[in-house]
Amino acid sequence: MNLQAKLIASALCLSALPFAQAADFEDFGRVVRVTPQVEQINRPRQECRTEYVQVQQPAPERGVGGAILGGIVGGLAGNQVGGGSGRSVATAAGAIAGALVGDRVDNANTPNQGGVQEQAVKQCRTVDHWESRNTGYEVTYDYRGRNYTSIMSYDPGERVRLRVVVEPMQR
Repeated sequence: MNLQAKLIASALCLSALPFAQAADFEDFGRVVRVTPQVEQINRPRQECRTEYVQVQQPAPERGVGGAILGGIVGGLAGNQVGGGSGRSVATAAGAIAGALVGDRVDNANTPNQGGVQEQAVKQCRTVDHWESRNTGYEVTYDYRGRNYTSIMSYDPGERVRLRVVVEPMQR
């Protein structure tokens, strides 16, 4: 090949250099520092407990049936005693006494006042519940005397695998 052909081939190669694809290869860098990236997340939750409170119960209704029946029976019995105006007094006294006895018999097992009863009451409140979540790692590594920092999804250990891309610099 003559000199002129060599010069033309060299010129063509040099002019095609900017259009050449970048070359890449794998290498390793030494890890200098790994810092976990932690995020705080609030997940509120409910806490409940049961408390027992005393509740006043209303007094039960007293029955009147015994007093009415006792008053009628007592009035009839009193009417049988005495005569004239004494009969009216005996009838009234019999009715009153019969009403009192009938009321006591009818309401003998009924308490006079309401009682106190314990009642379960559920008390709930919302409390904050903070959790820490790892979102990645800030990795600083040394490659050929220079430090680089990158965010990674995992802790690479003592060395990090790198893809090195070599391409010509454009002006």
